[in-house]
Amino acid sequence: MNQGIMVPEALAEQLHCLVTDPGVYRFKDEKGVVIYVGKAKNLKKRVSSYFNRSHTDPKTAALVRKVVALDTVVTATEKEALILESILITRHKPRYNVILKDDKRYPSLRIDLNDEWPGLTVVRRIEKDGAFYFGPYTSSSAVHATVKFINRHFKLRKCTCSTLKSRTRPCLNHQMGLCLAPCCLEVSREAYMEMVSQVILFLKGRTPELVESLRSEMVRCASEERFEEAAELRDRLFAVEKTLEKQVVVATDMADRDVVDICMQGPAVCITLMQVRGGVLLGSRSVHLLETMAGPEEVAENFICQYYEKHAAPAEVLVSHRFDGAETVSDHLRETAGRRVRLLFPSRGEKAKLMSMARKNGEKRLAEIISGADADRQVLENLMKRLGMDRLPERIESYDNSNTAGNDPVSGMVVFENGRPKKSDYRTFRIKADTRYDDYASMAEVLTRRFGDPAKRDPLPDLLMVDGGKGQLNVATRVLEELGLLGAFTVIGIAKMREEAGETQDKIYLPGRSNPVNMGLQPDLLLFLQRMRDEVHRFAITFQRRVRGKRSVSSKLDDVPGVGKKRKTMLLKHFGGITAMKAASAEELANLPGITPEIAEAIGRALE
Repeated sequence: MNQGIMVPEALAEQLHCLVTDPGVYRFKDEKGVVIYVGKAKNLKKRVSSYFNRSHTDPKTAALVRKVVALDTVVTATEKEALILESILITRHKPRYNVILKDDKRYPSLRIDLNDEWPGLTVVRRIEKDGAFYFGPYTSSSAVHATVKFINRHFKLRKCTCSTLKSRTRPCLNHQMGLCLAPCCLEVSREAYMEMVSQVILFLKGRTPELVESLRSEMVRCASEERFEEAAELRDRLFAVEKTLEKQVVVATDMADRDVVDICMQGPAVCITLMQVRGGVLLGSRSVHLLETMAGPEEVAENFICQYYEKHAAPAEVLVSHRFDGAETVSDHLRETAGRRVRLLFPSRGEKAKLMSMARKNGEKRLAEIISGADADRQVLENLMKRLGMDRLPERIESYDNSNTAGNDPVSGMVVFENGRPKKSDYRTFRIKADTRYDDYASMAEVLTRRFGDPAKRDPLPDLLMVDGGKGQLNVATRVLEELGLLGAFTVIGIAKMREEAGETQDKIYLPGRSNPVNMGLQPDLLLFLQRMRDEVHRFAITFQRRVRGKRSVSSKLDDVPGVGKKRKTMLLKHFGGITAMKAASAEELANLPGITPEIAEAIGRALE
């Protein structure tokens, strides 16, 4: 067994009884929490290797020391084990697995050729519905710039499928020359689908092919004396050629591929993904983890499995580190994509140069991440000392209230982990009690709802900050004392400076102290807390405006005869807000279920 690791008797018995079949294993700690999920072609050989002295590195040793129990699931094939592993990682979110916590669904563009008049839409979820998906794009600005270019130079419909059938006259886009208006006018489907094909070529990165297509069509229209169409094609051709000049060609074979590089420094890892389409570099993105127990091979495998579960895989994926089971992963990607997907590990040639490009970007990004993390940790350490805390404030929660003249009171909670916002843990509260003009009562309600149920308290913060100075701090202290949590973590209040009193900076208060904390010659500490205060203030105000906006719409609709709760909900859900509802014609309103022409006219008058 591994040196320095005492294997519990029950665990040793489980290790002895392992089978040699493929499957998935789960390691558990003393509390029964799953801390690691893995797959194996041979369960006995793979799991036993964790407790073998000759095969255990320091990272694995740290994991194994926490393992007190395990369970296994035998599968028929290695591919089934791969799929099950992904499912269990998503379900348990084990601490020591590589989980792409910030792998949000990036925007993609969708065109469905099954529609009568295909249009271009921005989506964040790729479905198996037979439509064409392009992306994902690495930023919202990039996808919106692409949509703006296509809308300007290709006259596809802009309206949604629901409004397409209900329109009785062309919209403003047609009048501006940006849409052919197939909703109302007679449009040649052949000509429309030809334009759709051109958009698809553009989005696939086949810009040279699109240029040739536009040029030949322009010449044909000119020869047939259709000069207006030829002029439109000329303008479109010039716009595409200008875009082509800005593109960076990185591969001469004009193939579609992704380049995945794993760059590690100690426990920190940066995963760089470059998207190459038609030989042109469309963009790159990176995912980082400051602490992982896995090696680069496991990181590469987990990233590919998790990333391409949500995004369409290209024909080739170049990977920096070869890992066991690459063929199984490739087969799985082929089944998911519905076509062949090759995993390649280049060591020379043009593809290796692409890997080198990704590696340079990854190294630069990782250095920036580590430097920023070190700076953040230094701020937290200084803050811990200044506030007299007994542990590092790795998780900080900040609270603030918002209302409009006492109406629509709400509160917001923001969370910073390791010095950075953790937006997935942000939370909003609608104040339930009648606390008009009573900010203290609102704060008491919010903290009671946050910490009142012992089953929902975790994770507890290391530091809690309330905006409002001594008064709100006293409220927070009283609530936590009633809940038996006083002393479980540090609580502070932040108050704005009063210039009329000669104060020069905001003040930080601790319970039981009349004077504010002396922040000394460390302005970065106060700036950090002010940043949190401003973030929760922004978050609470934004939510309060949204609540107030919905109430104003609802109150106007309340006065319309024939519009009850269900119809009001249906209208708000269909239009998404008052702006779109105001812009809708009476005919559009009357096409909705349960809305008669008389009710539609009444809604229009109410929203004027």
